[in-house]
Amino acid sequence: MKIIVDFDRCEANGICVGIAPDMFELDDDDLLHVSEGDVAPDRVADAEEAVAQCPKAALRLS
Repeated sequence: MKIIVDFDRCEANGICVGIAPDMFELDDDDLLHVSEGDVAPDRVADAEEAVAQCPKAALRLS
């Protein structure tokens, strides 16, 4: 399972970073970066929470 970001919708408000800072990062230019690779099985719940809490629905799991 991977996290997919729709950068056309993302406003880089950082809610996902607050939920899972090991999976998401905002750089100095407020661009969102997502960890590469698959979401670890023990982190799926946090990934799902980040997707659910994104106010712009810019995240999804694939």
